[in-house]
This record gives sequence, C-alpha cells and structure tokens, in this order.
Amino acid sequence: MNLILLGPPGAGKGTQAGRLVKERGLVQLSTGDMLRAAVAAQTPIGIAAKKVMEAGELVSDAIVNGILSERLDHEDCRRGFILDGYPRTPAQAHELDAMLAAKNMKLDHVIELMVDEEALVERITGRFTCGSCGEGYHDVFKQPAQEGVCDVCGSSSFKRRPDDNADTVRTRMAEYRAKTAPILPHYEAQGLVSRLDGMADMDAVATSIDAVIGN
Repeated sequence: MNLILLGPPGAGKGTQAGRLVKERGLVQLSTGDMLRAAVAAQTPIGIAAKKVMEAGELVSDAIVNGILSERLDHEDCRRGFILDGYPRTPAQAHELDAMLAAKNMKLDHVIELMVDEEALVERITGRFTCGSCGEGYHDVFKQPAQEGVCDVCGSSSFKRRPDDNADTVRTRMAEYRAKTAPILPHYEAQGLVSRLDGMADMDAVATSIDAVIGN
C-alpha cells in the first residue's frame, strides 16, 4: 500500500502517518529525513546534497529525486510507504510516476486532508506542549486536568512554538494552495485522489482513511 498524504501544515498528516506506520507497518518517507540520512551516510548523492546545502542553496529536484530513488530500493519500502513532503510540484509528480514505474511500483491512493482556514488558525495558535515530556495541549480542546500542571509528568513548564501564530498559519495555507495543490489534478486524472475532512476528530479521520485504503 503506497500513499501520498496531502494537506496544509496543521491538517493532521503527521498524526495519521504515525498511526499508519504503527498499525500497518508502512514506512514514512520524509524528504527532510531522507536528505539528512543520505548526508550522514555519505552516499554519492548525499555528498552532492551536502555541498549544495553548505553553499546555502536549495537542493534541486534532481538531488531530491535521487535520494528518494535510493530510499525506495530499501527492502522495508516493499511493505508499503507514505510519502511526506513530496511531491510538491507537478514536475515532481511526473518524475515520481516515472521513478515508480521503473521500479515496478505504483501509488495506490492520494489522500488530501481538507481543512477550514479559520478553524485551522484556532487549532494551531492554541497549541502548547509540556516543556519536560512534550505532551501536547490546547487552549480550547485539551487543557491539563490541573491548571498549569502536566497530566503526564507533573511539570509546570510549558512552551509554544514561535511560528504557531495566525499570520504564519495563513502564509502556510497560501503557500500550500499555490505550490502543492496544483499536483492534485495530475492524480485526479489517474483516479487516485480522495478528499477527507481533516478537521474531524483524529479517530474519525483515521476511520475515514481506513475506509479509503481498505484492509
């Protein structure tokens, strides 16, 4: 089962991908993680990527494609994978098609988690975490049982991400619509796209995803 999960930051992709990894044994392929691993392993393409990054330049599609191609050859990917953060453009989507075909692999589903922008702003700007154990909370949806005390570890230290603010969320939404959403017609033409309500309860979203991908 090979999937792409799409949706703007805060739509819940990470949560749902983590569940699929745990419950179905799929491999989550994050371009950032793969890039760092290739650099650390000093593969030829990792060395090329390191030179580009050290020069302060953006890593090219050719390098990203090469790193993904290497990773897809690992045995664990034969059990199925979830692509995270790739493809981001129509050009990358076309390249991915060719890459998978050459490896006798294919995509089974492209799942977009749909969100309401105003509700997403509320969801993200209200987030905070325990500074000690990382347990997540929310101003509206999940307060600690005892105010100011973490339910898990008892710490009274909490923190918020500086980029969890309304302006940043709206910028991310605009960037998603401009850059990533255009790949959807490519996959719609292949009959692969399912759109689900990403604003629903996490368990309800998980149930919806399971209904799409089956057993």
